[in-house]
Amino acid sequence: MLDYNQASNVGGWQWVAGCGADAAPYFRIFNPILQGEKFDKDGEYVKKWVPELKNLPKKFIHKPWDYTGENFKLGTDYPRPIVKHEEARVKALNAFKKI
Repeated sequence: MLDYNQASNVGGWQWVAGCGADAAPYFRIFNPILQGEKFDKDGEYVKKWVPELKNLPKKFIHKPWDYTGENFKLGTDYPRPIVKHEEARVKALNAFKKI
C-alpha cells in the first residue's frame, strides 16, 4: 500500500515550509536564520546534520560567516553564503507586489 497523493504531499510540504504559491499574506517570507535561532537555539539540529559547524560557539551556529576565530575559515571549512537574505527578501517582495 502506498500512502501518497501528489497534491496533498507537495502542497502540504510547501505550506509547512512557507514557500507555496498561495502563501498568504504575500509579505510573509521566512528568514531561515531567525527560524534557526528561534527553534534550534543551541544549534543541536545544525550540529547533527552540518558537522562542519559543530565546533563553532552557539552564538555563530546560525551565522557562521560572522565567526572570526582562528580554528575556522569561511570558504575553506564551510562555504560562503550564496544568498543575502535581506536582499533576496526585498527582491521577492517587489516581485510579489507586481503580481
